[in-house]
Amino acid sequence: MIDAVSPSVGLGVVHLFCKVTPLADAEAIAAAVQKAQADGDQVVTVAVLGHKADLAFMALGPDLWRLRRFQAAVQAAGLDVADSYVSLTEVSEYAQGVPEQMKQARLYPQLPPEGKPAWCFYPMSKQRGDVHNWFTLPYDDRKELMYEHGASGRNFAGRVLQVVTGSTGLDDHEWGVTLFATAPDDLKEVVYTMRFDRASALYAEFGPFYVGMIAPVAEVLEQLGVE
Repeated sequence: MIDAVSPSVGLGVVHLFCKVTPLADAEAIAAAVQKAQADGDQVVTVAVLGHKADLAFMALGPDLWRLRRFQAAVQAAGLDVADSYVSLTEVSEYAQGVPEQMKQARLYPQLPPEGKPAWCFYPMSKQRGDVHNWFTLPYDDRKELMYEHGASGRNFAGRVLQVVTGSTGLDDHEWGVTLFATAPDDLKEVVYTMRFDRASALYAEFGPFYVGMIAPVAEVLEQLGVE
């Protein structure tokens, strides 16, 4: 077997946004998910709304080779990966002082959370513009802005779980943000509210948004008419 390629801490994360093709095989797709889960990886299956994709997988695990094999398996099962995002779980540099239990929850989240079937993913970066450049701000200023931003997010505790994964050097943006919510309007409200924080209003740049509903893989495939 090829040697594992693993982060020194945390988990590898790959979001796969897939289109159903005429070759899509429900049994083979479900088997790919079940194999990944049996190997110890987590796979969240999402029915995606809109034209960007039909379904999405959020797969987390310690070995990037295993995640790549999962990607190959869903492609071999007749799905076309129309878009993707690669990142790692992390503890932000501004959150190093949080309790150890909170650090472990960020590095090794258990997904999906119960009772939160509404799902959203978007990538984001911090601006490097001539007027607003996040990376020229002193650390203490950035930390203050992120504390303000975090306080806004905590107002949605119990309604929204936010999983922020790092992707600097791994994908086109610097972070991937995955939201799990009780209701779809919770997704809308939390993103709207947090955009007014200075960390977002002055410095944030957002990529495409994907939204959908979480369900077991067999139920998602049934709803999509994949046999």
